[in-house]
Amino acid sequence: MSTVVRPAVIEHHREPLGIGEASPRLSWTVDADVAGWSQAAYEIEVDGHAHGRVDSAEQVLVAWPAAALDSRERRTVRVRVWGADGGASDWSAPTVLEAGLLDPSLWRADLVAPPLPETGSGGEPAALLRGEAEIGGGIVRARIRATAHGVMTLHVNGAPVGDDALHPGWTSYATRLRYRTWDVTDLVRPGRNAIGVHLADGWYRGYLGFGGLRDLYGDRTAAIVQLEVEHADGSLTVVGTDASWRSALGPVTRSDLYMGETFVADRVVGGWSEPGFDDAAWDAVEVVDLDPATLVAPDGPAVRATEAIRVTETIHSPSGRTILDFGQNLVGRLRVHVPKGAGTIVLRHAEVLEDGELGTRPLRRARATDEIVADGTAFTWEPSFTFHGFRYAEVTGWPGTVDPAAFEAVVLHTDMRRIGTFSCSDPLLDRLHENVVWGMRGNFLDVPTDCPQRDERLGWTGDLMAFAPTAAYLYDTAGMLTGWLADLAADQHDDGNVPVYIPWADVDPHMPPLGAEAGWGDAATVVPWTLYERYGDVGILERQWSSMTAWVDAFARRAGDAVDFASGGFSFGDWLDSAAPDDQPWAARLPWQAVATAYLAQSARILRDAADVLGNPEAGARYGALFDRAAARYRAEYVTPTGRAAFPSQTAYALALRFGLLDETQTAHAGALMAAQVAADGFRIGSGFLGTPHVLDALVDAGEAATAWRLLLQRAVPSWLYAVTMGATTVWERWNSMLPDGSINPGEMTSFNHYAFGAVADFLQRRVAGLAPAAPGYRRIRVAPVPTPELAWARTEHETPYGRAAVSWTLEDGAFALEVVVPPSTEAEIALPDGSETVVVGSGTHLFACAFAPGEAAGPAASFAG
Repeated sequence: MSTVVRPAVIEHHREPLGIGEASPRLSWTVDADVAGWSQAAYEIEVDGHAHGRVDSAEQVLVAWPAAALDSRERRTVRVRVWGADGGASDWSAPTVLEAGLLDPSLWRADLVAPPLPETGSGGEPAALLRGEAEIGGGIVRARIRATAHGVMTLHVNGAPVGDDALHPGWTSYATRLRYRTWDVTDLVRPGRNAIGVHLADGWYRGYLGFGGLRDLYGDRTAAIVQLEVEHADGSLTVVGTDASWRSALGPVTRSDLYMGETFVADRVVGGWSEPGFDDAAWDAVEVVDLDPATLVAPDGPAVRATEAIRVTETIHSPSGRTILDFGQNLVGRLRVHVPKGAGTIVLRHAEVLEDGELGTRPLRRARATDEIVADGTAFTWEPSFTFHGFRYAEVTGWPGTVDPAAFEAVVLHTDMRRIGTFSCSDPLLDRLHENVVWGMRGNFLDVPTDCPQRDERLGWTGDLMAFAPTAAYLYDTAGMLTGWLADLAADQHDDGNVPVYIPWADVDPHMPPLGAEAGWGDAATVVPWTLYERYGDVGILERQWSSMTAWVDAFARRAGDAVDFASGGFSFGDWLDSAAPDDQPWAARLPWQAVATAYLAQSARILRDAADVLGNPEAGARYGALFDRAAARYRAEYVTPTGRAAFPSQTAYALALRFGLLDETQTAHAGALMAAQVAADGFRIGSGFLGTPHVLDALVDAGEAATAWRLLLQRAVPSWLYAVTMGATTVWERWNSMLPDGSINPGEMTSFNHYAFGAVADFLQRRVAGLAPAAPGYRRIRVAPVPTPELAWARTEHETPYGRAAVSWTLEDGAFALEVVVPPSTEAEIALPDGSETVVVGSGTHLFACAFAPGEAAGPAASFAG
């Protein structure tokens, strides 16, 4: 037997350098070549000291066994395990972790700001900041920590530091300003050293939201940088930004996330971040106030360039413009190899074409335009302080014929680890899933945003609430969303209400007054519960508990003791129901009061169950009673005694069935009534943001899988596959963002990259392929595929906290064959589509077969989520 323990993972960090946890939890996975292997015990070694065998099967987010870390402290960790058969593994390869500045008083650097520039209309110029310091010899280790009010790039002695993009991203600046730590040992040298910062507006001072507003957090950019050098004699040198630093404007004369960037080549300052540069003519910086207690280490990875895509076609538009097609709607920026002799090159970006020209109307006020003012020499340029959502780029000012080989589209997003895949025999479904992946990549750019291209790009809570299960399967989102939830708690109002986007900024003075917003505020409960369900993280429930309860209490106050939401007022409700008029996206078939009642019940139930996990029976009883009251109200007000929806819609039935709001009699009929509703809708989707994630599951749970398949495979508008048939490469915001004639939806709000309706991918992964969690962190897996004669095969893989799980099935001439890979230390319950008895198996590879006739439907399947 061979049992190998992979290196320990520290919390949710891919790079445990400068972490913010003093007692970080540890996780590990095991590779075992014996079927049914499970862990019986483990031992953790920290800095060569073994902490003794612990008889436990736990291996996910296990408590730190040693003394808490001090600031800057490094530890080396190894793990070994024993199987149930008594066999011991070797020690894992070591994992080195290092704490950041856990004590805020250790920040010695100042936050420094360049002089205020003149106000511009398309973004302010980016400032160069520099300082120098003397460093002694015997350098053992060097770390640099930095953050900004704005976005920055960093240089030491003329070399770039790290590969982060748009650092430090966007957080709740007043309470949580994220810094990052880099290892710069190879860049620092004895003697004089220089540090350089290139600093732009970013989210802090740039245009933000859809109201044409800017300076929402402050009117000055600023940066703080601290270099810490350890020497062989044990001494520590700490230097950084202070009043001696100098500032000047550089080659980026205009920079804004929405508007774009202008680069003037003859303004490049050579050697500005190297020692000895003459900065006597530069301006002095100003030290500005900063509470170092607001500086926090990151929970997740940085934004980085993850891919570069070449041009697939050069298009000459009816107006004579040259447009480059990259074949994929993406988020990022262009890398341009500028030829000799070029003048001013203008680059405009858009997601779609309309009448053969760039379709820029959906961008609203976002100009999405970059400019290169060349100096006659050849050079390669890529903007540093903006990003665009685009498939097409229009090029003007190019000398001679535009050379497509001179352009690459650089894809940017938070550098999460891909952990889930899906594929099947239907090319349209395959493309739909790929569109979901691309939509997530584009919109998980530091903040989980609603869209990446227009003048909005906000962290809408309702969108993420709907999409979180899909996201958690496709990528390891635990670290990123842990940080986002901390921002949610920080920005939560004193009365417990959750803003409709996080981080919160008042980006639109025209937004209607909002109360406790159903579905949107429920991100406070649904997202932590999803992270617990998918990653086995009890700690996220502990950290977010006060935020979760404050939200549900605020929501319950809006409903009142009778759970009777007022008939008047405004609420988003089932936003963008397919029946809603183009100019009234809130006008869903199911009134928002019914949606609110259902979501109040669902969040109350989550709190009831979370209280049980956390050992709080009093809270569990209280929120269980709230669930009962909300469910009773839904039954009494919105459903007849036989289960018929008072407001016939797919969402009405889906929420009632999936959230457990009906009694037995109503449940017995509601599934058939829902199937009849789908048929009455022409087997086309009839729901919005809050109903759509639950429609297919509700049908399958009710024994109406055949109807679910007809709905899923529908190609006419509105449907998931309509956009695919129209050439979409990401998921659209509206079911009809583009009309069948190729024109853009006439509404003022439409996006061609918006992941909310992409929540369907969770159904593809969990039900079509059939890989679902049946216990937190996939400690127990539910494998219950829902096949159809329309598919010859489907497969999915997911890297669970315990290792790789996989499901693959084929269907040929009524013969169904299933292969399941179960990770070590877990088990799987297998439910075949012929309705035969469920089988439970341990780790290893397992094969199953049964007959499956056309028209058969899988029976109800249990769901850990409720």
